[in-house]
Amino acid sequence: MSKEKGNMMVPNLRFSGFESNWEEKTIEDFFDVGSSKRVLEEDWTDTGVPFYRTRELVSLSKNEPFKNEIFISEELFSELSEKYGLPTEGDFLVSGVGTLGISYQVKKGDRFYFKDGNVLWFKLKDGIASNFFKYCFQSEIIQKQIFGQAAISTVGTYTIQNAKKTKFFSPKDITEQQKIASCLSSLDDLITAHTQKLDALKAHKKGLMQQLFPAEGEKTPKLRFEEFKDNWTKKRLSDLIDLQSGYAFQSEYFSNRGSKLVTPKNFTKEGDGNFTDENTKFTTEEVDSKYLCKAGDLLLLLTDLTPTCELLGRPLLLKIEDGAVLLNQRIAKIVPKESIEIPFLHSFFSTDIFHKRITDTATGSTVRHSSNSTVLNTELLVPSKEEQQKIATCFSSLDKIIKEQTEKIEQLKRHKKGLMQGLFPNIITQ
Repeated sequence: MSKEKGNMMVPNLRFSGFESNWEEKTIEDFFDVGSSKRVLEEDWTDTGVPFYRTRELVSLSKNEPFKNEIFISEELFSELSEKYGLPTEGDFLVSGVGTLGISYQVKKGDRFYFKDGNVLWFKLKDGIASNFFKYCFQSEIIQKQIFGQAAISTVGTYTIQNAKKTKFFSPKDITEQQKIASCLSSLDDLITAHTQKLDALKAHKKGLMQQLFPAEGEKTPKLRFEEFKDNWTKKRLSDLIDLQSGYAFQSEYFSNRGSKLVTPKNFTKEGDGNFTDENTKFTTEEVDSKYLCKAGDLLLLLTDLTPTCELLGRPLLLKIEDGAVLLNQRIAKIVPKESIEIPFLHSFFSTDIFHKRITDTATGSTVRHSSNSTVLNTELLVPSKEEQQKIATCFSSLDKIIKEQTEKIEQLKRHKKGLMQGLFPNIITQ
């Protein structure tokens, strides 16, 4: 990932025309590192100038939409700005606690204040292109140092003193810095464009669901395939399905091998399975074969660990790539009767109408629960089997496009990661 020629350190990949060596630098060579002045919680307001903590910084860094909840008054903001100064275009805000290693490059026109201590302020000096440092900070060489420094502190923090000493490599020629930044920025723009396309596809699917299923109080949907004219029939889910409850697996048998479990962490808002090395559990416990689930089985989550309750009642339709899984407690397997199609039910369970019914009747405070009886007592309108199949095929085709778009974004991200490994040296001297 880097080449060492005598005392010269250069990356594996270089743009033609650049021959000078890269230098080992520290963050304080190019930035004044500090934080904000303290703002007491009693000075927080409901309106005014946005006040950012680590959680808001994370959303900013990912260009995610979020609703800011904390502000400070215009008067206090003006006082702090005049007395201490504020970040300007090209400076960086860096998370010092919580989600470490997150950085946000301040943009022209940004107007905010930020929490002291939790968020570090890198004030740009001369000698480095701000856009180049944005990618330096994302590189493995800096990220490893951040987590290494945090690991030996008592509360896992990235401090001002540690930030100043953090090392990285930089070419002397600022033109080469700009060339690297421009290359990676173009790739980021491409990833953003494809992400926006993915968001548009998901929004289209959500809108289609609202039209292909009857709205609350309606007997037929707004949008129908032209060959279907019959009214939909109101039924209880208990007339259409049975529910099989999961097994309470014992933690003493959890392992990194054995049979794969399905847990709440494997559910998503989109109704697909999310099985990764980080969120998947295994067990060596022997249980009845009735708890074994395979591709084509439809599961429903009856417990939500998130404060927003966004996963409660969400379905998971197992696919071949998910593999066989064992049914865990607080997750139900749908056992259909003859008059209902699994893919149609998967679509219905993904609607906002069903989700609202489940969350409105949920019990518990920190952890929210639903129950088999609540699900089975839910009423829905059902079309003929042929129309069920048509609706399910429509969403299945759209899901395939969404999956392909998701994979395209992941490929671009992997390409960026590999490119960065080639464009930056990755050896720090002691």
